[in-house]
Amino acid sequence: MTLSGHDEPLPDRQVALVDLLDRLLSGGVVLTGDIVLSIADIDLVRISLRALIVSVSSETTATGVYGGGSDEP
Repeated sequence: MTLSGHDEPLPDRQVALVDLLDRLLSGGVVLTGDIVLSIADIDLVRISLRALIVSVSSETTATGVYGGGSDEP
């Protein structure tokens, strides 16, 4: 069995945590989670968490400072 060009494993390379965070924040990250507080299998409190995290500088350069993309307020 031979490997074609698409079946070869990717080479190992080091990625810095800062580079990974920069890449994630430039496109945006959505975090979701659920917390349930229960006693004796009875749900007392349910909290749903949702957060959108995006780089502010990438958003301001894409739409302009005032959101319209033009220099006029």
